[in-house]
Amino acid sequence: MKNRFFALFLVLFLPGLIFAQSPAIFDKYFLDKTMRVDYFHIGHAKEELVTLDQVYQQGFWAGSKKNLIDGFDYGRYCIKVYDFASGTLIFSKGFDSYFGEYQTTAAAGRGVKRTYHESALIPCPKNKIKFSLESRDRQNLSHPVYSSEIDPASITVLKKPLSSGVKVFELLKSGDPHQKVDIAFIAEGYTSKEEPKLKADLERFVQVLFKLEPYKSQKNQFNIYGVFKASDDSGCDEPSHGSFKNTAVNATFDSLGSERYVLTEDNRSLRDIAAHVPYDALFIMVNHKRYGGGGIYNFYCTFTVDNQWYEYLFLHEFGHSFAGLGDEYYTSDVAYNEFYPKGVEPREANITALLDPKNMKWKKMVGPGIEIPTLWEKAEFDQKDNAYQKVRQDINGKIAKMKRSGAPAAEAAKVEAESELLSKEHADWVDQFLAKSKYAGKIGAFEGAGYAAKGLYRPAVDCLMFTKGTKPFCRVCEEAVRRMIQFYCE
Repeated sequence: MKNRFFALFLVLFLPGLIFAQSPAIFDKYFLDKTMRVDYFHIGHAKEELVTLDQVYQQGFWAGSKKNLIDGFDYGRYCIKVYDFASGTLIFSKGFDSYFGEYQTTAAAGRGVKRTYHESALIPCPKNKIKFSLESRDRQNLSHPVYSSEIDPASITVLKKPLSSGVKVFELLKSGDPHQKVDIAFIAEGYTSKEEPKLKADLERFVQVLFKLEPYKSQKNQFNIYGVFKASDDSGCDEPSHGSFKNTAVNATFDSLGSERYVLTEDNRSLRDIAAHVPYDALFIMVNHKRYGGGGIYNFYCTFTVDNQWYEYLFLHEFGHSFAGLGDEYYTSDVAYNEFYPKGVEPREANITALLDPKNMKWKKMVGPGIEIPTLWEKAEFDQKDNAYQKVRQDINGKIAKMKRSGAPAAEAAKVEAESELLSKEHADWVDQFLAKSKYAGKIGAFEGAGYAAKGLYRPAVDCLMFTKGTKPFCRVCEEAVRRMIQFYCE
């Protein structure tokens, strides 16, 4: 146990020792191009299978040439690339996936198999490699689930032209993509006539990103692009509302059965569009007014652009997909069943099971006199928030039923307005309540996190990863984001 927490200490506080490598290693093994490995991820809660789809050689490599080995230890999965001749590990990257989330659902637990399409981006090797995909079990132990030889000289490595009908908008250019965080905003549900709205939305969200630390003080570490392929229809699918659209990447509400979870299973279309720019991180920007989004680490994040919580939603979901931060809330309904197994320390930097309180992963940020665990005003918060969540579910169910049954638009709009007002009033109460806590602004270990009311702890009473609103990251989350920025920019 002590060795495990010492390793966590190294990851959190000595990233330079872990990540520092020579750029000469890149030139020895790789070309300055991207290899995209597409595969199918198949199975259920107790079974997992990976099969290769296609391998592509595409544009130049966006990632760091120095930090080729992932030292964060985040994510349920890890891609590992070995030089075939010597067996040397030359690249690795941790990530989470849609399939990994599906495995925690009730359907997967019943043995219902699903297939998801995924992509791994790696620097294009000069010579033959062994490509390996490892998966963690419920005890966080890694096991290989797939490996194959890939020869970059093979005729099976496709060098196809990029998809047509795609426009690129350069929103921020700070320097060499190898030494910057490269972000691609993928437009979803914008028709050709809505291009002016898209441009305005892109500018708006770039401004939102750099209002928050640590992005604000490190704006010069980012390159940002907008990527636009016109959709036939405006918006995206809303199955629970009986509404379906033809859009660029086929994003949809009701993913994994959660009414506000917006994801896409059309990974191939997403990656074909995104390939027009170098990218380390993907935003899917959904042209919709309803609250919805999602964020999967080193996969992508989604957000709707015109709901009242658009700033929070955008920044919160990027916290997941870019920095691997976990959800700190625990009262809302989610699609998962025991996402974090009991007795196992979560990988995320901002959630702990407190298995070893004296060596808690953010212990150096805890101020004097703060007890671990830290007792806070949880009972009153839970009573109020659980009551709100029940009302919210009932109203959302009513809205969905009205939409599906073809109720007059004005009637449905009235109920939607009531729901939005209730959401704002409750969020205001939450902000005021938590601001009055004697622990406001302090770091401790506060029970309630990761969809669990008991047994999991977060660093602060309030944070962007906990509740809605215009608010900062806590210091633990901010530092985790800062470390990730450093990783990409060295």
